Parts: sequence; structure tokens; C-alpha cells
Amino acid sequence: MARAHRILLFIAIFAVTYIAALFSYLPIPLVDSETLQEILPAVPWWALVSFGAYSLWSMGWGLWTFRDCPEAYTELIQQISEAKNDLRAKGVTVD
Repeated sequence: MARAHRILLFIAIFAVTYIAALFSYLPIPLVDSETLQEILPAVPWWALVSFGAYSLWSMGWGLWTFRDCPEAYTELIQQISEAKNDLRAKGVTVD
């Protein structure tokens, strides 16, 4: 099973479970129904904010440790210079 299939399967299972709990088809033990009615509508927003925070942290960490990969750094600098030279050959001012 590919990684995308696993992620989609996880999301589908979570969505079905969430909808069943939200519409009270799936009872959740040890939690009062009033508490569930207050918490469950906020779960998608909490998941979205958590995913956004994780994404920002991941990008920040990648930028922080970018110099730890000298091969990638030199390759990126080379690609930038090639792109600038290509644009200059077409008459575009880059600098």
C-alpha cells in the first residue's frame, strides 16, 4: 500500500469516526454528552491549526538545517546562476 493510500485510509477512518461521534451514532464512554457537544465541533479546526503549526515548524527546521547539506546548497546555487544566465540571454535584467 502506497503512502498516499495509507494517509487517505487514515483520514477516511478518522472522518467516519468523527461524524459518527458528532451525530451521536457512536457513544464515547466516560465523557458527558454535553461536553462532547462542546468539544467535537472544534476538532476539525484544532486539527487544521495543528497541521499548520507542524508545517511551519517543519519548514523552519528545514531552513535552519539547510547549510548542513553542502551538496544541496551548491546544487541550488548552481541552478540559480544557470537560471540567471538563461534570463540574461533572453534580455531580462536580473540584478
